[in-house]
Amino acid sequence: MCVTCGCSDDSQVTITTLNNEKTSHSHTHTLADGTVITHTHQHEHSHSNHQIALENGITNHSHTHTLADGTVITHTHQHEHSHSHQENSEIHARMHGTTINLEQEILSKNDRIADENRQWFQKRQILALNLVSSPGAGKTTLLTRTINDLKSQLPISVIEGDQETVNDAQKIRQTGCQVVQINTGTGCHLEAAMVRRGCLELNPPSNSILAIENVGNLVCPALFDLGEKAKVAILSVTEGEDKPIKYPHMFRASQVMILTKIDLLPYVQFDVDRCLEYARQVNPQIQIFQVSATTGAGLNEWYEWLSRLIEATAAS
Repeated sequence: MCVTCGCSDDSQVTITTLNNEKTSHSHTHTLADGTVITHTHQHEHSHSNHQIALENGITNHSHTHTLADGTVITHTHQHEHSHSHQENSEIHARMHGTTINLEQEILSKNDRIADENRQWFQKRQILALNLVSSPGAGKTTLLTRTINDLKSQLPISVIEGDQETVNDAQKIRQTGCQVVQINTGTGCHLEAAMVRRGCLELNPPSNSILAIENVGNLVCPALFDLGEKAKVAILSVTEGEDKPIKYPHMFRASQVMILTKIDLLPYVQFDVDRCLEYARQVNPQIQIFQVSATTGAGLNEWYEWLSRLIEATAAS
């Protein structure tokens, strides 16, 4: 996972298939050649809360150990450091270079798997969409309304991403749609390898839509290609109209922006024109829809776009 946001490579990823309530707990490791290895096991002894504090040249390391019987033991030890300013600068430069190289390697591996996902979708004429937003923007509400309105015309399957719980997947399941929940643990975004595993569980049909609802986050999902046809950024009027220029990488990476909850405009301070101006300033080609999943306003334009895109996917 990304090395800049605090995600951990050994974070536990859980995939839950709500259709038959099958749950697997596993660790996924991506090797240098792009091979993904998954194995399942339990920990009886764990290390957590590794804290480092530097005071007056002395570094305090605190370790927490959880034993098999649930006992928690914490101990602290110190190291003295005598780095000069020049040494500190050299160390920082080396660490900075290592971080950049590691991030590039991780993204390169992710991109290779994303390309494999994309080919898999193309062979099956599956329109894969990556739905991204900040938490609470209304992704799940819009998605359930879309499924209910279109399920007689277009088969839709869903990969649902959250750090914890299956709450949103259960809402999706109530529509009758096939859904897989991916819980990322400490991870703040979905990755191509997770989507590949989700597709193996889900097995979406040919000539269908696969909606990938990403973890609520407007930062890291912009970096990680999942193999989707398009990123769809969802922004609600209950957020600031300056989100597109505050998080430009996400809106620049997205082909579509959906402005949701427009039924609430009379009750909130939100400048629609300025928001659209900011979005086009960041991405002049971005397609914009203004909708309300509650009243249905603007949804027909969104549905027509989906229909045209899936027809183009089938034709290709």
